[in-house]
Amino acid sequence: MPEQSDDYLSRVRSLFSELGIPQALPATRGLEIWREPTELVVAEITPQGREFLLSAAAAAAWQAMKMAAAEEGIALLMVSAFRSVDYQADIIRRKLGQGMSIDEILRVLAPPGYSEHHSGCAIDIGSDDCPELGERFENTRAFRWLSNHAQRFSLSLSFPCDNRFGYVYEPWHWCYRGHSQKF
Repeated sequence: MPEQSDDYLSRVRSLFSELGIPQALPATRGLEIWREPTELVVAEITPQGREFLLSAAAAAAWQAMKMAAAEEGIALLMVSAFRSVDYQADIIRRKLGQGMSIDEILRVLAPPGYSEHHSGCAIDIGSDDCPELGERFENTRAFRWLSNHAQRFSLSLSFPCDNRFGYVYEPWHWCYRGHSQKF
C-alpha cells in the first residue's frame, strides 16, 4: 500500500487486518487504490426507490449512453454504482460468514479501498433479458452494444477474461474513464 498517512488509508489498512486480507495483496495483484469522491449525484432511481450514486461526469455519461442504447432498442439497466469502503467490507464479512475463504472472495470482489465502485465511476450493467450479474450477460444484445459503443461515452470494460488483476471475468462491470479519484 502507498506510504501515505491519512484517515482513509488507515481505515483501509485496518479493514485489511480485520478481514484477514494480506497487506501485500494490492502490490502483488497490481491493484489501484480508489479514494471515495467528496461529491456524488443520484444517477438513477429504481422503481422501488433505490438510488444509485455516481460522480456527476459519470452520471452524465451513463444517461447519454443509456439514451443512445435505447434509441437502438437496447435497454441498459443499472444494477450497482457507488459503493463505500465500509459497504465493501460488509459484503466481504457476509461472504466470510457464509463460509467462503478470503481467497475465494477476492477473486470475485475487490478488497476495501481497491474497488472501482469507490470512485463513483463504476457501473454494473444488466439488461431486460439478463438483469442479474453473471457471465451470461456477454451473450446479450446489451453487451454487444456496450462493446461497440461504450468507448464513445468514455466507459470501458474493466475486467475482461484473464485480466491482470486476478478477478473473474465481469462482462457487466464498466467504468467511466473521463476522470478518476485514484491516488
